[in-house]
Amino acid sequence: MSYYAPKAKPPGAGGGTMRAVYEKLYSNCSTFRKLHYEEVPDSYDYNSPNAANHQPAYAHSGSPYHQQSQPPVSDTGSPSSDAVMIKIETSSPIRDEQRYPKEIGKTLLALLFLALNFFLATVSLSLVHDRVPDRDTHEPLPDAFLDRVQAQDWALDVSEILIMVVVNSCVLLITFHKHRFIVMRRVFLLLSVLYMMRSLTMYVTVLPVASRTYYCSPKSNASSAGVIVKRAFQLISGMGLSINGKQIYCGDYIYSGHTVTLVLGYLVISEYSPKRFWPIHWIYWMASLTGVVMVLVAHGHYTVDVLIAYYVTTRLFWSYHTLANNSLLLKQNGNNYIGREWWYFGFRYFERNVRGPIPLQYDCPLSLPASWTKKSPKLPGRES
Repeated sequence: MSYYAPKAKPPGAGGGTMRAVYEKLYSNCSTFRKLHYEEVPDSYDYNSPNAANHQPAYAHSGSPYHQQSQPPVSDTGSPSSDAVMIKIETSSPIRDEQRYPKEIGKTLLALLFLALNFFLATVSLSLVHDRVPDRDTHEPLPDAFLDRVQAQDWALDVSEILIMVVVNSCVLLITFHKHRFIVMRRVFLLLSVLYMMRSLTMYVTVLPVASRTYYCSPKSNASSAGVIVKRAFQLISGMGLSINGKQIYCGDYIYSGHTVTLVLGYLVISEYSPKRFWPIHWIYWMASLTGVVMVLVAHGHYTVDVLIAYYVTTRLFWSYHTLANNSLLLKQNGNNYIGREWWYFGFRYFERNVRGPIPLQYDCPLSLPASWTKKSPKLPGRES
């Protein structure tokens, strides 16, 4: 806190009278300033009548600095100490374990949601398969890309190989991430929402088969519950990939599941790996783009399926992480909370204990034996 200091003797002014007037003006200004801002006094007015009671002349009852008795005056006529200690209560720093709790139960719950929605998507495809228009009577829909590119069946295998590479890379990254349970929980929730929406859009609008060469299993005239469940488990056993020979049902359009997996895999790698690894980010971006293009070359999806899948996946991923990294967006805004949709309350349940963006920290998921991590004793040297 800065105070006024008496200036030097004005040039041209002489005599003790002018100096006394100057010091008196400075004393009055300093006193008024301290009264107005309630500053801690730095000296006593020993000529005032209150000096006997050890109270400064400019002290007033409203000042918080003069509610207690003042220290006694020393032998030299100056107070021994008139400074006031102000104690500010500060909370202890929050450790990473409290800011980023594991909450394994919530992660398992998110995994359960993903399993249910993935099963729902396979059931939807099992029902749609019997409603797909016959290829002998219905041509593929006009498409700006498919009409200009000849179908190549090998391209679908290339796309699915790239999917396996990207997915395994994501699993490896999440496994060695320090806050792996939070990252897993977020990926499970995003995939569950994407598969839930895909199962709905796939079922409500059935499009003709885009490829003339892709094998489709014969339709069943009477699709019983047992047949539907059998198809669903057959799709789950092959993880929805044609390269495994389990994906033999047609009609899963709007939107592309291959594109969802490739785009989401790249976004996870880009978000949860160090930014200095930008060459690796570009490699996975190119791999995802190549996989999406190969799906179109194989006529596995219409172009509109790819565009919708890209838009929905990126917007959902960025919106979720924007809310997760900025908790103030979820605070009360006046009398209304931002967002009253069903997903908002689910989001708050899963993310309310995560405080701030997740740091890019990594460790081994398995605890190593103590003998491996124990440092060898330092041998005595000349300086010891």
